[in-house]
Amino acid sequence: MSQVMFDLDVLRSFSTGIALGSYARAADRLGRSTSAVSAQLKKLEAQAGTVLFRKAGRGLELTDAGETLLAYAHRMLELNEEASAAMRGADLEGWVRLGLQEDFGETLLPAVLGRFARAHPKVRIEACVARSAELRERLEIGKLDLALAWDAGDHPPSMHAERVARLPLQWIGPASGDVLDAAWWKERERREGGGRGARKSKEPLPLVLLDAPCPLREIVTKTLDRAGVPWRHAFTSASLAALWAASSAGLGLTVRTPFGLPSHVRAIDRTAVGLPALPQMSMSLYRAQASAEAPVGRLATLLLEAVRRHVQPGTS
Repeated sequence: MSQVMFDLDVLRSFSTGIALGSYARAADRLGRSTSAVSAQLKKLEAQAGTVLFRKAGRGLELTDAGETLLAYAHRMLELNEEASAAMRGADLEGWVRLGLQEDFGETLLPAVLGRFARAHPKVRIEACVARSAELRERLEIGKLDLALAWDAGDHPPSMHAERVARLPLQWIGPASGDVLDAAWWKERERREGGGRGARKSKEPLPLVLLDAPCPLREIVTKTLDRAGVPWRHAFTSASLAALWAASSAGLGLTVRTPFGLPSHVRAIDRTAVGLPALPQMSMSLYRAQASAEAPVGRLATLLLEAVRRHVQPGTS
């Protein structure tokens, strides 16, 4: 039986179409005709020896085999890019000072730094995890070269910044069991004389939020005030990990985007608990200088690639 040799160019078209949510968009991005990309996908299915796509409404979705191949495609393309970068930047030297918010540390940092270190072993990286305001301040005074942070505003700030994505804020509770402690539900139902779908209650909603100053904290409380939902601070901390723990324990609800949620918490259906819709948050990559040195530019590229793999199509 002859060994299958997958074509990296075909795998790139395959993964790009999934990332963009459309193979017509992928053709445009890759500078090919739609028919050329379709021919590549037919070739890929023939090489795989199994069906990779199935109809889903007017579009396509991956089969289980397609999902498996997509994971391998990402790894093969990353390795190819790593090898290419290593050859281009074999003599790349210097250092990069990177800032991240806590959301991104466990989700992005290990993979990105691992890829960068393998390709550019002579470049030293210093990483700092802090809140968005502190990261922007460090950039302004020259203590950071790059920072990936949330931006509560509607537009990217004037500092050299690139909006990476806009993601919805969600109410977050424990992964299993009641989204709030039993005492809150009991008091809510007693006052309302109804079920959990009642839209208003005199019992304050317990919140689990970061210490002030925090833009997200203000967004949440103002949204609840406008909706006429009473609230109270049940737990505050400077640590995001502490918020996850408190929410998981049922002390109250917290608010975050879907990016980087740990397994012991989950987004809840706001309509089921009578809570208002929340706005979106922007994720931006900040640069200290418009024209960065080669090591900084390379790390920025890897960060953007990693984020876009985690963010669902259509949100960037």
